[in-house]
Amino acid sequence: MTVEAQSFADETPGEAPVRGFLHRAETAGGGFLVLAHGAGGNCGAPLLVALAEKFATSGLSVLRCDLPYRQRRPRGAPSPSDAKTDQAGLRRAVELMKQRFSGRAFLGGSSYGGRQASMLVAAEPSLVDGLLLLSYPLHPPGRPAQLRTAHFPILKTATLLVSGTKDTFGAIEELESAIKLIPARTKLVVIHGAPHGLSQKSNRDEVPNVVLQEFEEFFPRTPKST
Repeated sequence: MTVEAQSFADETPGEAPVRGFLHRAETAGGGFLVLAHGAGGNCGAPLLVALAEKFATSGLSVLRCDLPYRQRRPRGAPSPSDAKTDQAGLRRAVELMKQRFSGRAFLGGSSYGGRQASMLVAAEPSLVDGLLLLSYPLHPPGRPAQLRTAHFPILKTATLLVSGTKDTFGAIEELESAIKLIPARTKLVVIHGAPHGLSQKSNRDEVPNVVLQEFEEFFPRTPKST
């Protein structure tokens, strides 16, 4: 079963604009996930669409949204000055979803979108119950010393990361070392042979299934007893 996506837009004066597509699960009480795109893309990225459909079918409503910088210009990468505005857009997206759905709240995204989500949640740990970071851009390609981990030591929200073994933005060994800085519960899911975008012709059907399975195991609907 495929859940049909609905156009979603909110331009409340004084608030960060939110635009994207909503995939509603059958019930409104199963929680939600807000997903953002990478620096060069938009919310129509095939991987985000596939994930949104999988998650909604499993019972978790999903909003895949264009970050504010992408709403202002259809192409091009964000600038450093866009970060705070993009984080405000993610915060607003979560707030709007909380008005529509009950249950657990999750936030994440691909590359730049996931990085901004993690920075926002590090500063506001009560915003969501968990993070899903796809292809976290640990450092620029070829510049391993320029780590993007300054906020990791204050990130107190459970975080599931998914990365490919051919990702030039961070080797698996580098990521394994970096996430030790995060005081919250974490897990790194490795997609063998995958580049920074994770999904490619050889694994297009496999990756969404793996991400959903790992997500449901890491964030079980009924918390595991300790």
